[in-house]
Formats: sequence, C-alpha cells, structure tokens
Amino acid sequence: MSTILSPKLDSILEGTSRSFYLSLNQLPSGIKGQVSLLYLLARTSDTIADSGQGTLEDRLEALEEFDQYARGNSSEAPDFSIMAETQDIAAEGELLRSVPEAVGSLSGFSDSDRHNILHCLGIIISGQTLDLRRFPGEPSTNGKIEPLSDDDELDDYAYRVAGSVGEFWTRMSLDHLFKASESEEGHLFDRAVRFGKSLQMINILRDIPADLSAGRCYIPRKSLEEHGLSASDLTEPGNMPRFKPLYDRYLDLTESHFDAAIDYIGMLPHSQFRLRGSCMLPVVIGKRTVKLLRNGNVLDPSNRIKIGRADVEGVVKSVVMAVPFPGRSKRLLEDA
Repeated sequence: MSTILSPKLDSILEGTSRSFYLSLNQLPSGIKGQVSLLYLLARTSDTIADSGQGTLEDRLEALEEFDQYARGNSSEAPDFSIMAETQDIAAEGELLRSVPEAVGSLSGFSDSDRHNILHCLGIIISGQTLDLRRFPGEPSTNGKIEPLSDDDELDDYAYRVAGSVGEFWTRMSLDHLFKASESEEGHLFDRAVRFGKSLQMINILRDIPADLSAGRCYIPRKSLEEHGLSASDLTEPGNMPRFKPLYDRYLDLTESHFDAAIDYIGMLPHSQFRLRGSCMLPVVIGKRTVKLLRNGNVLDPSNRIKIGRADVEGVVKSVVMAVPFPGRSKRLLEDA
C-alpha cells in the first residue's frame, strides 16, 4: 500500500479512524492526502475537546492553541504530552504527540488546498468549542442534564462537525477529479452537507447513553417537552417506549439525509469508481445501522448497537462488486 502522508501518520490514521479508514483507503490519489490530513487534524481537535485532562477552560485554551498553530499564527507547537498520556486509545496519544508533523504536512499541498483544509478545520473546531461551552462536563450535582434547545441547534451542530466535511470532500473532488456546471455544483454541495449530517446523526442517535453520562444531550429540549420527556428520562432504559416515537422521528430525518447522500453518489461521474465506492461504504453501513437502531433499545448502555466487523467486511465486498455497475450500485444503496 502506498504512503498517504508518512508512514508514522498513516499508522496513526489507521489507528484512529476506525471504520472511516475504509472510505479513506478507497479515495482516489488526487484527494486522498487532503482528506486524510483534514481527518487527522480534526481528530486531534476532537481528542483535545474530549480529553479528561484539565478544566473546561484548559481544554478551550488547548483548542485555541492548536487552531492558531495549525493556521501558522504561532510558530511554537503546543505541548500536549501530558494530555497524550491520559488517552485510553494509544493511537490518540500518539496523535497528540505528533501535532508538529501533522501540521507540517500542510506544506505538501497547494495554497488552495491548504486554505480549504484550514477553513473546514476552523468550522469543525467552532462546533467543538460550542459543544464544550454548552456541555462543560458531567451532570450537575442535582443530576440535571441540559439538552440542546431546539432542532435548529442540532442541525447547526451537525453541519459544523460533519456537514462541513461533506462540503470539503466535494470541493476537493471538483478541484482535482472532475468538473461540474454551476447549477450542478449547487446541487452537489447541498447534498454533500446532508451526507455529512447523516453520518453525524447516526453517531448522536447511537451514543445517547454515553453522551448522557458525560453530561451531553443532543435530543433537543423542545422536542423532549413535546413528548412529555426530559433529558434525565433518557437515562432510564425502561423509558424507551415513551421515547420511541420521538426517536423514530429523528431516525426518519437521518434516513432523509441518507436519501440525499444517495442522490449525491448518483451525481458523481460513473468513471470515478474509487470516489463513488468511498461514498457508498458509509451510506450502506449507515442505513443498516438505522435499521438496527429502530429495533433496539438505544437507552440501554449495556447494549451498544452497531454493525459487526463481519457485516462491515461483507459491505466492503458488496460495494467493490457493485461500484462498476450503475444499476447494481443503485440497488445496493436503496436496499441497504
């Protein structure tokens, strides 16, 4: 396998990106490096934001230091060595120790690519910063968990941390892989944003117990109150029957975003096999995850719902077999 960024960074990339690495590995060489580097930089900021090291203000300051260093506004690399020692995942600790090398990799790309990488990173960090300020840590001593206010806040968060990546992915594709008319670009970017949001909604709707234990609730207060619920009610698995009508509504929203993602894939040139395949993988896995979530009790922290490794391997094989054929690709996506 050819080197993407460097042997060291490629190893960290594989160790931190989990299932996303499947898509990264399928990308055409013309954009693989740019997308991989954005992922590493965004994963660095995410690791800083989620670190248990230090106070809220410490993490916010560390995020700002990282952002300024990545942008070249500071020549001194921030020292995250203490934070690195506290990481449960070894690759994330190595990622924090490798910030100078990751940021230094920006120099290997054009001015335009660097601008787009840093622009998207800035949007992602803005979402992570908002998230930290909204949810500063564990639930308060009275056990009260403050959720997002409404669907607009949820949609804005999903755009910042994931929809923006769809925009970046599309910008790179248009700059390096194929051309489109102005109207086609508009449709592509609209669907690209929803593509990214679909993947973030899966994370949110799958990880409710873990988020609640960390003092975060992404199910908006307004929606909860409309169904006679509070964020604290979601800590009880027995409340799933009461929660299910609202939960299914958000799964429906997620599926509508996946429909937009399928439209997006259909707009990509048929000749771009690797690009189309890299997009098909998360859509098929995501749609199958939605089906599992509909039939399970997502409030039960002892039963995290996800697609198994063997099933993921089966999806990879199915995509590889389908991607050369438009009809087979469409059926695989629609029937997932």
